Amino acid sequence: MSLFKRSALVGATVIGFTLALAAPASAHVSVNPGTAEGGGYSKVTFRVPNESDKESTTKVEINLPADKPVASVSVKPLTGWDVATTVGKLDKPLEAHGAQITEAVSKITWTAKAGSEIKPGQFQEFDVSMGPLPESGDMIFKALQTYSDNTIVRWIDEPNADGTEPESPAPVLKLTAAGAEGADTNAAAPTAAAAVETTEAQDSDDPDVFGIAGLVAGVLALIVAMLAYARSARRPSEAVGASSSSASSPSAPSSDK
Repeated sequence: MSLFKRSALVGATVIGFTLALAAPASAHVSVNPGTAEGGGYSKVTFRVPNESDKESTTKVEINLPADKPVASVSVKPLTGWDVATTVGKLDKPLEAHGAQITEAVSKITWTAKAGSEIKPGQFQEFDVSMGPLPESGDMIFKALQTYSDNTIVRWIDEPNADGTEPESPAPVLKLTAAGAEGADTNAAAPTAAAAVETTEAQDSDDPDVFGIAGLVAGVLALIVAMLAYARSARRPSEAVGASSSSASSPSAPSSDK
């Protein structure tokens, strides 16, 4: 392998490795799963990564969409975090379990206790059970993330009409028809969700998963490139050694007498 080819291979590997390391930096507040069955109950998880190099996340606020209120919202306790809910009057009462609901939760706020903040390079998950969900449409949860230096990052941008991701996207829960493929079929009423505490597996479409996969691929590519470079560097020396050995070997004696 020529010096130019070896340099190109190593250079491409380094670029891929750098991109793999940079991938997690694009992470933002998300809701998982991203879809749920309309009209039912669902447990959703708000995943909050820390994007600062030195500051910690101390508070998270999730605003429930005013145009798609839900009658029942319950929050799973999280060790090291205080949680508070804000209740607001509804413009139009909701019908739930045969009763008229005139108030609903409009905001959930988690505040970290000392030592429980989301530190650089870490993320935290916040579980909420809610329902009955609206029958269709998108629930857009505008989120505010407060850091230890009082900086507030506002994840409030609604989806773009052309399908591209906005600069600071808000978490979006897509509501599907009953029985539709991709809907959250494990929905449960708040009482059932409170009785059984489960741990959500990290979704494969999460930015952290892509970042880790990219990092592993970058490391493997770097190892392959180094091995290729080592083999190509050995070949000239092996050829020289073989030539020297051939030159120094004595000629076979002649059979003629």
